[in-house]
Amino acid sequence: MLTLAVLSGPWPRIGVVLAALLAAATMLARGDVRRAWTMLGAMVLALVLLLDDVWNSTQFQVVHRHPLYAAVAALLGVVLLAAAARLINRRPSLVPLLIVAALPFRLPISVGGATSNLLVPLYLVLAASGLAWIVPTLREHHLAGAPGGVPAAPREVAAQRPPRHRFEWLIAVYIVLYALQALYSTDFAKAVQNEIFFYVPFAVVLTLLRDVRWTRDLLVRSVVVTGVLAVIVALIGFGEEITRTLWLNTNLINSNDLHSYFQVNSVFFDPNIFGRYLALVMVLLVTILLYDRRTRIQVLSIVTLAVLWGCLIFTLSRSSLAGLAVGMAVLAALRWRARPVLYLGAVVVLVGAAVVVSDPARFGLNNLNLASSGRANLITGGIKLFGDRPLQGWGSAAFSVEYKHFWPRQASLVSDSHNIPITVASEQGVIGLIVYGALVIGAIVTLLRGARGDPFRVGIAATFLALLLHTMLYADFLEDPTTWTLLGIGGALATAPVTGLTGGLTGGRAAEPVEV
Repeated sequence: MLTLAVLSGPWPRIGVVLAALLAAATMLARGDVRRAWTMLGAMVLALVLLLDDVWNSTQFQVVHRHPLYAAVAALLGVVLLAAAARLINRRPSLVPLLIVAALPFRLPISVGGATSNLLVPLYLVLAASGLAWIVPTLREHHLAGAPGGVPAAPREVAAQRPPRHRFEWLIAVYIVLYALQALYSTDFAKAVQNEIFFYVPFAVVLTLLRDVRWTRDLLVRSVVVTGVLAVIVALIGFGEEITRTLWLNTNLINSNDLHSYFQVNSVFFDPNIFGRYLALVMVLLVTILLYDRRTRIQVLSIVTLAVLWGCLIFTLSRSSLAGLAVGMAVLAALRWRARPVLYLGAVVVLVGAAVVVSDPARFGLNNLNLASSGRANLITGGIKLFGDRPLQGWGSAAFSVEYKHFWPRQASLVSDSHNIPITVASEQGVIGLIVYGALVIGAIVTLLRGARGDPFRVGIAATFLALLLHTMLYADFLEDPTTWTLLGIGGALATAPVTGLTGGLTGGRAAEPVEV
């Protein structure tokens, strides 16, 4: 049996740090050749680490039993990947559309003894898109350096590549820090999976989207693709609600059998992630309502919003509803004036808090842990873990292992604290928390600065803040490709805003600014 002996012993630990360094260098490199080599190295090393992780999984048993068939299938995959890369090289505008189209779709894969729902379609898009850029770049460099070769003309993207935003430097630091803190983690395997499944490939997502020359047409087409996909997955959710049948997540199926309520999850493993996706798309659609007055666009947006809203209710995701409310508030503050929105928000919070405090039992809050589906214990447990190791934390991805160790009776199905700052604090200590906080603040400042009056930037900023709130109540910040997609597009628009927006968001009549 073939084994990956090279990755035994200390090599996986060296490999994960090297992969993180290459991903960070890919994000920050200004020169084409250097970026091409670092991107290629990060992709190849992530693939090697993945193979080492899944080599003994159930899915890979067929490879051990039939190596010849596996080799033929791998060769066919390489041919198809090369064909896709060639098509993308001829039509580079497909890259953002393919990335946006692949965001919702996950496939269950057995990894590290457990089944994970991985973004396989997105990984394929990234592999093809990366090769479509890497191969021509390195070929041109090689031909230019050959004897008698003519110096290659600088690629257009290199001449126009903007300087990195501060939050991009901080993301790069976070990726490397996460890999370093994985070295002393009590769950090194999960930390490696987070690096190779999320941080390394998503760094490529951000890099590709940051270098796109965004036009009004390309942005509108991206929104259309997103809206169509949202309607499709919402219709699947309606089908689940009508038939009372779920496609994915055995645990959710068992939970629905035990309770009087029924949660839908469509093509997503978790109804909260499904609800997050619907809520974020709704924020984008409301942006269209606020900035484009054409009747046809308004009617289409309202109908789509009604479909998504109906399905969002069936997810029973309270965190998604909260994220949607924050997104709406940000849109109102950027479309009109911020002060009235802040006053109204403060009044709503105070009134709501007073009503809940007056009769908590009516709202099911007499037992906070039960009302929050066990999240209250997770949060308090995360705070206690942070208090035990405040400086360096317990190591990347170590929360679930340490929580189960200290509170075995409370821990049945634990992945994290359902609050990203607390998860970061318990796993990475003050060191990681400082980087995380600076990253979040830097991203917010970049997305909001100068966004007023630009509907595209307003929509991106409001959607990002809605997602950020959701991570405070659930999980998955940098583990969600949507975060990197929003930061990639938002960072590009912050550097080079789309010009000629007087015609409105989609080219129709623009809504005039209103002072309240």
